[in-house]
Amino acid sequence: MNLKYILSAFICFALISAGCFAQVTKAKVNQLAFMAGIWTQKQEWGDMEEFWSEPMGDSMISSFRVVKDGKAVFYEFVVIEEQNQVPIFKMRHFNRGSIGWEDKNKPLLFYLVGIGKNKAEFELKDKSVRLTYQLVAPDKLEVILAENDKKGRLKKDVFNYSRKK
Repeated sequence: MNLKYILSAFICFALISAGCFAQVTKAKVNQLAFMAGIWTQKQEWGDMEEFWSEPMGDSMISSFRVVKDGKAVFYEFVVIEEQNQVPIFKMRHFNRGSIGWEDKNKPLLFYLVGIGKNKAEFELKDKSVRLTYQLVAPDKLEVILAENDKKGRLKKDVFNYSRKK
């Protein structure tokens, strides 16, 4: 009798938990080719530059930096690798001097949760952070960082990049 209750509780927990995690979208890395290029923006944090490679095989790479008053503030390095037909966005942050923020074996993993023409949405498994990339014009890339603040309220930062010529 107890086993029946335990199994019922486990099934209910599993069904409830399934709604709390990002639902992944199958796609090919080459569908993200619209992100490729060198993108720049001036912002209060400093001058921002984001480089995205063209897809090669099942992967893409990106580097990002913020420079303020002529000095690098921080960097990001990203790889997107296709696993089981799902592009996974793997991000690491670094302070000046190449000091990593994340544990060496635990990059931030964003799963593709939406894809459309010139638009891709990636989300952490716990849905706490979402990154949206959208090519809004041939030379304009909009990146939206949506995350919950410390009080649980949704905060969005919009980055309007221009293609470097």
